[in-house]
Amino acid sequence: MKKKVERNYLEINSIEDLNESNNLSKNFCVKQVDPDDFQLNKFFYKKVGKSHHWIDRLIWTDKQWINYTSGKDVKTFVLKNNDDLAGYFELIIHKDKKEVEIAYLGLLEEYHNKKLGSFLLSTAIKNSFMEHPKRVWVHTCSLDHKNALKNYLSRGMKIFKREIVTI
Repeated sequence: MKKKVERNYLEINSIEDLNESNNLSKNFCVKQVDPDDFQLNKFFYKKVGKSHHWIDRLIWTDKQWINYTSGKDVKTFVLKNNDDLAGYFELIIHKDKKEVEIAYLGLLEEYHNKKLGSFLLSTAIKNSFMEHPKRVWVHTCSLDHKNALKNYLSRGMKIFKREIVTI
């Protein structure tokens, strides 16, 4: 069965354009995963992605996951509620283009609708600008969480490309 999906590409070109959200309790924190742990990326990809049709990496072998997460251009961050995992994001640093891509970002289902997505995105954008890029970009589609596009726009990102794809 074929389905039409709207895909939006968004960018932010300056940290000054960020409409930050930071109204979390002290129980939450975001930390970079160091040393790399491909199992964390794989876990979040499967858990967060199951509701949003994330399928391209489901066929990856452990070796492919290890090669991806251990690359110098990939950084993974996790959101924790005390010691419990709540969400994550992956940044891909494209040094040649002087840009950072927010490759994946998401929350575990039990943390939806608690304003954590806006905090996580704000943190992803701030960490991206620590790489001194000309821009930070992301793409989202109509299969993602219903508030994803609204969140990106609310944080100050602007749509630079829109397309309809058939899956």
